Amino acid sequence: MAVAIGIAGCSTAPKPPPAAQPPPSKPGGFYQDDGPPSQVPADIMSTPDAVPKIEPFHSGASRPYVALGRSYTPITDDRPLVQRGFASWYGRQFHGNRTSTGEIYDMFSMTAAHPTMPLPSYARVTNLRNGASVIVRVNDRGPFSDGRVIDLSYAAAMRLGIAATGTGEVEVQRITQREIAASSTVPTAAAAPPLPSSAGSAAAATAPAATANGRWAVQLGAFTGADRAQELLARVQAELAKPQAGSLPADLQPRIESDGGLHRVLLGALPEREAATTLATRIAALLGGGIATYVILR
Repeated sequence: MAVAIGIAGCSTAPKPPPAAQPPPSKPGGFYQDDGPPSQVPADIMSTPDAVPKIEPFHSGASRPYVALGRSYTPITDDRPLVQRGFASWYGRQFHGNRTSTGEIYDMFSMTAAHPTMPLPSYARVTNLRNGASVIVRVNDRGPFSDGRVIDLSYAAAMRLGIAATGTGEVEVQRITQREIAASSTVPTAAAAPPLPSSAGSAAAATAPAATANGRWAVQLGAFTGADRAQELLARVQAELAKPQAGSLPADLQPRIESDGGLHRVLLGALPEREAATTLATRIAALLGGGIATYVILR
C-alpha cells in the first residue's frame, strides 16, 4: 500500500498504549511499524460481515480506564449508539496481539475497536463518501485520537475503501442485543426466493401497510451531500426502468431518506431482515454489480 497512515493504536484496556510509541511527526507516516500486511490476500474484498449474536459483556473490558492521559467510562448496558466521525484502522503491528476482551487480534477478520462501546458489540459502519457499509464485531478499545470514533481491522478498512487513505468519515451504528434478538437469520443467496414483481406478488398486493412500516431496507448509498444522493437515485431509477429489469412494486421503488445531514438512497421498508436480504441480492443482480447493496436497519 503506497499511501501511509497515522493510526492511534489500540491495546488491551485498561492499559494505555505504550508511551514509547507516539504518533508520527509528519502527516501520512505509519504509526511506528504499523501498516498493511506484506501480502494482501487475493480475496480480502470478499471477507464476510461479522454475524451479530448475543454475547455477555466482558467484565474486565467494562471498567473505567485511562489512555493517553484521558479517562474513559465504558457503556455497560444495551443502549443504542450512533456516531459520526473519522474511522482509522490498525494492522500488522497489532496482528496477533490480544485485544481488550483477551481475544487474538486478526487484521483479516471483520472486527473493530471503540473507546466506550460494550465489549463485545456489533456495529454497522458506513463510509459517508461512497456509501459502502460493513458489520464488525467490536472487541477492542481505541482509537484515542480526537475526532476518530472507531478503529477498524484491515479487512474492514479495505471493504469500506479507506485502507489506502488511512482514515475516512463514517457513521457508526451499534446493533443492540434487542435488535439481534428480533432479527432473522440471514439466508444464503442461493436460498433466496425470486424478487416479487408488480405482476405477481400476492404479498405486495395484500399487505402494503406491513411492508411500508418495516424496519429493514436495502441501502444503495449514503451521502452528506443531497445532490450526490439525487444523482444516485436518478441513476438507479434509470437502470430499473430498462425493459430487462422488469417492474418493481410501488412499495419497492427507490427513494431518499434524510436524517441529520445524511441522505440515504433506499429500497423497500420490510418487516424482516431475510426479506431485505433477498431484495438486496436481486437488486444487485438487476443493477449489474455497478452499485453496491447493503441491508440496514432504518
